Amino acid sequence: MLFRLIRPLVYTLDPENAHRLSIAALKAVSVGAPPRPGPLATEVAGLAFPNPLGMAAGFDKDGEVPDALLGLGFGFAEVGSITPRPQEGNPRPRLFRLTEDRAVINRMGFNNHGGEAAAKRLARRSGRPGIVGINIGANKDSDDRVADYAAMAGLMAPLASYLAVNVSSPNTPGLRALQDEGALAGLLDAVLDARGMNGPPVFLKVAPDLEPADIDAIARIAMDRRLGALIVSNTTISRPPLRSRHAGETGGLSGEPLRDLAQQRLRDFRSATGRALPLVGVGGIACAEDAWARIRAGASLVQLYSAMVYEGPGLARAITRGLEHCMRRDGFASIAAAVGSA
Repeated sequence: MLFRLIRPLVYTLDPENAHRLSIAALKAVSVGAPPRPGPLATEVAGLAFPNPLGMAAGFDKDGEVPDALLGLGFGFAEVGSITPRPQEGNPRPRLFRLTEDRAVINRMGFNNHGGEAAAKRLARRSGRPGIVGINIGANKDSDDRVADYAAMAGLMAPLASYLAVNVSSPNTPGLRALQDEGALAGLLDAVLDARGMNGPPVFLKVAPDLEPADIDAIARIAMDRRLGALIVSNTTISRPPLRSRHAGETGGLSGEPLRDLAQQRLRDFRSATGRALPLVGVGGIACAEDAWARIRAGASLVQLYSAMVYEGPGLARAITRGLEHCMRRDGFASIAAAVGSA
């Protein structure tokens, strides 16, 4: 209710400034403890999640507020993307609200303060409860992007509940080429080696803009390497019909217009993996019914980010309450039992 009252004021701010204000507010306000396991508890990649709803990477790029996000009711938080060296990202403006479409376009470009700063910050939360994934990327001007990912895996493995390898951002030139079969196999081998035998599970975040052959190859490589999960999907460079004056901006589109494409990609990967690999559903999730549809289509976990722009900080608790209702309504005893049931 409070967010709805102040939303018009927030929307007068530049979107990136509004985002920084939200991070500052989460730093300043105590939002409570992480959720406890309950009816929505589930296990994925050996990790016990109190509920299946997570904050996607991109919101907390530098790992500043993961515990505050857990306190909002998220079952897990994914920070990043973090690169070895600090970088400014792309020139501003680079973040756009498409209010009429309940969407966002961003071309941020992995802006962050670098691996060492994030590692020091995340080390301070050692011993605290809650699942915090760390999303890793490569610097834009890197001469060896595979080496960047390997370095980040080694640095962040002791601090992460899981590592998320992001090769699907459209805002770093050439990055999505790492999804190609030969490049991806070498990249994942380097990451897994740097992570170490006893390191956290590795998740792979993929783009929605993939051809069937790409999907089959990625699925095969992920299963061969025994990854913890596939995160399906990142933002899209495609453009469905949009009403906003910002519709022509370059960058990755997220929010409601991505929902159907992301849901279809999830089904595609569910088929390609033969249900042998957990999937994390992302893209266009804004309510409990969206999250439930993604779970029934094959997602063991779900994530959101853009919907927070329109619904505010109470969204996580609203969705988890709704998921309990959906689970009871449709006769499932657990989230795991519902995965892929549609």
